[in-house]
Amino acid sequence: MARVVVWHVPVTVTGRTTSLRLFRLRDGRRCAVGFSSAGALAELLGPEQAAVELGEPALRALTAPLGVDELVLDPRLVAAPVVAPAAAAAVTAAVTAAPGDPSADGARPAAGRPTTRSGAQLQRR
Repeated sequence: MARVVVWHVPVTVTGRTTSLRLFRLRDGRRCAVGFSSAGALAELLGPEQAAVELGEPALRALTAPLGVDELVLDPRLVAAPVVAPAAAAAVTAAVTAAPGDPSADGARPAAGRPTTRSGAQLQRR
């Protein structure tokens, strides 16, 4: 007998009803997702995300009537860049150099002199 791999599948719980959470691929098609571990699910969707354990055949059987035939195992967070790469480099250079700082014109700051990094933005990957 073939061994069935268990996936941790995100669900939405409303009262006594539990339903699968469906997601979208970049091209707009709907897909179901599964995670190889509860930790991987919590890392991407948060520790509060409810989940059920299902084998791939069961997940396919649940999603087929909905017209969903794509399954993604261990997806990663994908987000569009906030600004174009060239614009981001210009913004980073402008934010990194403090007013009156010699590094603003491309020169390196004097040894021991800190540079200012105000307004820096972080992007989750």
